[in-house]
Amino acid sequence: MKTIDKIYDNALCMGTYCCSILMLLILVSCEDFIEVEAPKNELVGTVVFTDTKTAEAALSGIYSQMTEGFDGFANYRTTLLAGLYSDELDDYSGNTDIVSFHENSLNPNNSNLLNLWQEPYKYIYQANSVIEGLENTRGLDADIKQQFIGEALFIRAFCHFYLVNFFGDIPYIVTTDYIKNSSAVRQPNDEIYSKIVADLKEAIPLLPDFYVSDGRARPNTYAAQALLARVYLYLEDWENAHLLTTSVIGTTEHFELETNLDQVFLKDSREAIWQLQPVIDGLNTVEGFAFILYGVPRNSALSSNVLDAFDDGDLRKESWIGTITSDSDTYFYPYKYQVFFGSDLTEYYMVLRLAEQYLIRAEASAQLNNIEAAKADLNVIRNRAGLGDFLGNSKAELLEAIYKERQRELFAEWGHRWFDLKRTGKADAVLSVLKPGWQSTDTLFPIPQSELQNNPKISQNPGY
Repeated sequence: MKTIDKIYDNALCMGTYCCSILMLLILVSCEDFIEVEAPKNELVGTVVFTDTKTAEAALSGIYSQMTEGFDGFANYRTTLLAGLYSDELDDYSGNTDIVSFHENSLNPNNSNLLNLWQEPYKYIYQANSVIEGLENTRGLDADIKQQFIGEALFIRAFCHFYLVNFFGDIPYIVTTDYIKNSSAVRQPNDEIYSKIVADLKEAIPLLPDFYVSDGRARPNTYAAQALLARVYLYLEDWENAHLLTTSVIGTTEHFELETNLDQVFLKDSREAIWQLQPVIDGLNTVEGFAFILYGVPRNSALSSNVLDAFDDGDLRKESWIGTITSDSDTYFYPYKYQVFFGSDLTEYYMVLRLAEQYLIRAEASAQLNNIEAAKADLNVIRNRAGLGDFLGNSKAELLEAIYKERQRELFAEWGHRWFDLKRTGKADAVLSVLKPGWQSTDTLFPIPQSELQNNPKISQNPGY
């Protein structure tokens, strides 16, 4: 594992935190999503884009917001909070609202919880504004108009996916009508997933099969297919998960696994399906800034559960886990992003990547009793990490091996471990040993108290 011996002056860490990105036409004040007073921007919901540049600026504004803060769900906090809530990260922050994720003591007034609810709904609201504005616009090139609608549908589906996995039944918002939104009711989990599927299926043919941005910072049809494949995995729709992953994996003109693990998370990674471009002056990714240690942990460090999951000789442990010794104690941290602080932009924030698609297809194949195909995909990931082939033949053993490989390959990425524990039914068995007072209802976060007060039609999750 890579060792850093020097102690960095934390004053230099702060740098310049703010990079103002103006979102043209549709940025609204919607911090309290379910509360939603009358929009201060009267163009919301009736905006008409006059040309391609203004419509593109509106979409680009959403992507920029996703990476311009330190507390939002789309920039570091999902990885941090889900890692603390599961078995990936240990807390060193001393912050009550963060500690409560690690110690299983969440309450509805937690400020981080509120961000996990409000921020994705903000992006959903803005995506809906783009869709409505484009539907009211005449004169834009038809292909460009379809592409922009496809991107907005993708954003809407992506945000709802995380909301339903954090909170369970939620409102699925498809309008900028603040009166409707302020009294929106929670819809059952299966209805939410049906609408996510519908949005992604609509987006796929609208999106181009090439990348229209620097790097891979704007989703294309393969990004929508990759996200939909994940959704089908969660729905246990094995055939469709297999079909979509095969489409993505087979697109070799765009995608291939990086053989060098240190190149996986770079901005020009061939493994990337969708990344977010950093926008904070002086930084690459917030995760690199937050996770890399130069002394006693500021916020978190990897747990022994992560370290113990790796076999001897696993190259991911060498490349993707950093270590430092401070005051005779040794700490381990995620090192997938290897730039702590620097204006030379070499890393983009990875959201969807090819390795996950291989593991989705492996699991789908195993569930479809195509054991040899499942082993082949699993071994692609194992061999890239320097491990030998999995040689077992039973379906049960193979599925366990795939789950273990997901734990190792996708650790400290977008809450994969937490969501996997939930969807595979392992959360109670694993976390009841680690978390005081753990109960099955803890697999859902509480709805923020302010949202319950803003909208009486929303009820609290059981256990809170």
